[in-house]
Amino acid sequence: MKLILLGPPGAGKGTQAKRLEEKYGIVHLSTGDMLREAIASGSDLGKEVKEIVEKGALVPDAIIIQMIEARIAAPDCGKGFILDGFPRTVAQAEALDVMLTGKSLHIDHVIELAVEDAPLVKRISGRFSCAACGAGYHDEFKRPASEGVCDDCGGKAFNRRKDDNPETVKARLEAYHGQTAPILPYYREKGVLVTVDGMADFNAVTAAIEEALG
Repeated sequence: MKLILLGPPGAGKGTQAKRLEEKYGIVHLSTGDMLREAIASGSDLGKEVKEIVEKGALVPDAIIIQMIEARIAAPDCGKGFILDGFPRTVAQAEALDVMLTGKSLHIDHVIELAVEDAPLVKRISGRFSCAACGAGYHDEFKRPASEGVCDDCGGKAFNRRKDDNPETVKARLEAYHGQTAPILPYYREKGVLVTVDGMADFNAVTAAIEEALG
């Protein structure tokens, strides 16, 4: 099974990808992780990626496709994969299809986690985590049982991501709507797009995805 997860930052793609990975035995592929692994490997491709990143430039689509092609050929992708973070544009979606077709493969389902901007800004800007174990919390939706003490490890120090603020989140959403949302019609025309309510409870979202996958 070959899947793509789409949705703006904070829509819950990472959580759902992990659950799908565990249930179906398919590999969660984050392009961000692949870029970091390529750089760490010291390979020729990794050196090329490192040079591009250090210049502050965007890694070309052709290189991303090359990395994905190499990664999905690995034995652990035998049952399939979940792409998270790619494609972000119609051009990338088309390039991905060309590469997969050349390997006699195709995307089975594209799962869109549909969310509303205002609640999503609230969801993301209220996040914080335990500095010791990484357990996640929220100002409104999930506070520690004992104020200032992590439920999991008892730690008393907490972190917030610098980009988890309303202004930055709104900018990221604008970028998503402007660049990535236009690929939804592309996959809708192919008959592989499935839209689920990403604002629902995480378990309800998982159930809706599993129902769509059959």
